[in-house]
Amino acid sequence: MIDEDAISERFAAICGKLNEAQVRAWAAGEARAAGWGGIEAVHRATGLSHGRIGRGLSELADGSVLAEGRVRRGGAGRPPVSVTQPGVVLALETHVAPHTAGDPESLALWTPKSTRELAADLGEDGFRVSHRTVGKLLAAQGYSLQANRRKREGDSHPDRDGQFRYLNALAEDFVTCGEPLFSIDAKSKVLVGDHYNKGRTWQKQGKPVEVETYDFIGPAGRVTPYGVYDVASNTGFVNVGISADTAKFAVESLRRYWNQHGHKRFPNATRLMLTADGGGSNASRSRLFKSELQQFANEIELPITVCHLPPATSKWNKIEHRMWSFVSINWRGKPLASYEIILDLIASTTTSTGLTIASKLDQTHYEKGIKITDKQMRLLNLVRHDWHGNWNYTITPQTTH
Repeated sequence: MIDEDAISERFAAICGKLNEAQVRAWAAGEARAAGWGGIEAVHRATGLSHGRIGRGLSELADGSVLAEGRVRRGGAGRPPVSVTQPGVVLALETHVAPHTAGDPESLALWTPKSTRELAADLGEDGFRVSHRTVGKLLAAQGYSLQANRRKREGDSHPDRDGQFRYLNALAEDFVTCGEPLFSIDAKSKVLVGDHYNKGRTWQKQGKPVEVETYDFIGPAGRVTPYGVYDVASNTGFVNVGISADTAKFAVESLRRYWNQHGHKRFPNATRLMLTADGGGSNASRSRLFKSELQQFANEIELPITVCHLPPATSKWNKIEHRMWSFVSINWRGKPLASYEIILDLIASTTTSTGLTIASKLDQTHYEKGIKITDKQMRLLNLVRHDWHGNWNYTITPQTTH
């Protein structure tokens, strides 16, 4: 009688140390030693498919040897669906992007459709893909499954969907015309020093990176990374501030990006658009944010259109899942021991879709609590849009005459 429990125990002990070819060889050896019914027994004990075990037996029987360093024969493996069915990625984008009811993704987020629904949509377009393949294609395009949050940001606004449609229409117009469209937002403050950082990295067994027992604020304090993400070019900039996260800091981050990178990419720009959360240093109600944007508009001599995301949707800003999520992945499990390490980890963040990020340390002290009076607000060249002027407005440069 074949002892499947023993096979299972042996497999559990070694499976993580073997490559694909070695797994096949081991499984074939177990099946051969077990005799009649060995393939089925190894299958039940390990979960390996009958085909893999059978291939292993064939390789043992004919004495075939793979080239050094290979785990499959040359040319083995199914070609990707993007090769066998050209156009499938573009077709998928048309289904997940802008016009599904209630979809805040568009030029700004993720899709509410399931992978099975999307597979069905692609089937109507003439493509043959499974829902699992759709999931892989979505992941490759930067989409991800979103879990429930423990704390709600607030109630959903009745005009939430309308705001996303309005924002998307403006954004598409800017991108189509080759005008700059930036998504802006600050990441949560992080402690600088040998402190615990969530996540895991590969280390020698039994040799984890040691950090401080308590997360007290050290001499280097905390930093606030403020990001600017160029939606069309998939590039970003992070201004790492050591002071307070204020509206002045937010606009200075935008200014630094524009002066160092933006104006080179858009030398013929005639206008600029920003998408931002409704709270924080770039809040829709912040007078200081609008006042600082007026100064910036005067400097670059371009009108600036701002569209704030509606309440309870801050995580749907493009910068969140196209830039900040990958920065978090890149530095997870690593102590952020110094400014230099933080800057390097941000700047080394890349993705398969070509994301690049520049980073810079901002050592300016930003004063908190600056007030903008009613008189100062009336002097701004600010025009609120007809649709939700509290969320959507344009600031034009002031003349010097």
